[in-house]
Amino acid sequence: MKQDQLKTYREMRDFNRTTEPSGGAPKRERGKNPRFVIHKHSSKNQHYDLRLEVDGVLKSWAVPKGPSLNPRDKRLAMPTEDHPLEYAEFEGVIPPGEYGAGAVIVWDFGTYANITRKVGKILSMDEAQKDGHISFQLQGEKLRGGFALTRTSTGKDERWILVKKNDQEVDLDTDILRVEPYSALTGRTVEELTREARGGGRRRPQE
Repeated sequence: MKQDQLKTYREMRDFNRTTEPSGGAPKRERGKNPRFVIHKHSSKNQHYDLRLEVDGVLKSWAVPKGPSLNPRDKRLAMPTEDHPLEYAEFEGVIPPGEYGAGAVIVWDFGTYANITRKVGKILSMDEAQKDGHISFQLQGEKLRGGFALTRTSTGKDERWILVKKNDQEVDLDTDILRVEPYSALTGRTVEELTREARGGGRRRPQE
């Protein structure tokens, strides 16, 4: 990991106030597939954050409408600052006044495989990101199969589109975000996490 990859991330946060990890030496087991995580973030505007482990950090995109299992759905994805690997397991409530204030849960997590090809050759994740198209296979608790990120604009307002690839994991009928609102790590919702932070305890609606 380059020394300055987390500089922007750290400058945006006060670690005396937020419980977010500041980022230490990356801990990776050789031979293991890289990790991915999708956070559900109930900040000013609720959204999902897709994070892919690349070269010792989590490359991140904010996806306002979240992922879909329908290849016809094109989801806006806006790149954000690199996050430390430890963020893959972060859940908590970022305090008011801090960047991204609000509840964060690990909506999904697992491993992924880079399947980006160009002229018959597999590109590295770094090459794929620079080229503006990333194809990857997810092996998560909720999401599986192929997905693709494609850059549609560059510059200050850089934008990408996230789509589901047409494979055996396609589901045209299920709204995965609605039927699976819980953390894949702890089983909590962002609403429950917010109540816990306020001292209200954990409640589930009567079935």
